[in-house]
Amino acid sequence: MSGTRSSEASRELERQIGWYPGHMVKATRRMREYLRAIDVVVEVVDARIPRSGRNALLDELAGKRPRVIALTREDLADQAATKRWLKHFTVLGRQSLAVDSRAPRSVARIAAAIASSSPGGAKLGTARAMIVGVPNSGKSTIVNSLLRRAAAKTEDRAGVTRHLQWFRLSANVELMDTPGVLPPKISSTASQWKLALCRAIPRDLYDPQEVVNVFYGWLIERYPKTEAPGLDEFAQRRGFLSRGGRVDYNNAAHAYISAFNDGAFGRISLEAPDDAEAA
Repeated sequence: MSGTRSSEASRELERQIGWYPGHMVKATRRMREYLRAIDVVVEVVDARIPRSGRNALLDELAGKRPRVIALTREDLADQAATKRWLKHFTVLGRQSLAVDSRAPRSVARIAAAIASSSPGGAKLGTARAMIVGVPNSGKSTIVNSLLRRAAAKTEDRAGVTRHLQWFRLSANVELMDTPGVLPPKISSTASQWKLALCRAIPRDLYDPQEVVNVFYGWLIERYPKTEAPGLDEFAQRRGFLSRGGRVDYNNAAHAYISAFNDGAFGRISLEAPDDAEAA
C-alpha cells in the first residue's frame, strides 16, 4: 500500500490484529482470584478511545463492585468529547473522572474516589482497589503519580507490566497494579486500528502504514479542515528517505504514530458516545 490515502484502507485493515499472550491468560486468572478481597475497581481508559479502549471481560470480572473509570491522556483528547464521555458514564451509573496521569494533583482525585467508593469508605479499615485496563492505557503511570515515585515500570508501549503488584497509597488505601488485558479476539476493524494507533498493541503485530492510512482517511472525513499531514507529506517533511531517494514508509509510519501520541496533530478523540460505528 502506498503512503497516499486509499478509500478502501479508510474502511478496514487488510488483516485482523489480535494479541492475547500467555501472561494475559495468567493475569486474568489471578485477577479473578484476588477480586474476592477487592473493594473497588479502578478502570483506566485512554480518553481518546473510551469505547475501543475498554475490555468487556473486565466488566465481567468486576461484577457489582464499585467502579471508578479514569480517563487518562485527557490532555491529548478533544475536551468536548471527553465531557460527553463523562456524562455518558454518569448516565450509566459509573463514577468517572478525566485525569492527566503525569500530574500528581490530578491523579490524587483517584485516591479520593477509591476511599469514597469503598463500602463504608476507608474509615472502617483498609480500602483495597484493583487498577485494570487494556495495555498501555496509563495504569502504571497513575500508580507512580499516586506514590510520587517510580515504583511501577512504565514505557510507551504495550505489555510492560506483566505481574500483579500491591502498593500502599496511604494508611488506609492499598492498590493492586495489574497487567493490561485485551479481549482474546478484537472483531471490530475500527477497534483494531484505534488500539494500534494508541499503542495498546505491540508494533510488530500490525502494518503501521495501514494504520496511518486508515486513521488519516477517518480524520479528513470528520475534520475536512484538519492541518494534520498524510503519510506522504509527513515523510517528506521529516526526511524519511532511503537509498535512491525513495520514501521509507515503514519508519515514517512508526514516526507518524509517535507524533500522534505526542499530540503533534492537536487534541483528537477517535470516538464519541453517539458514534454510529460500534466497537
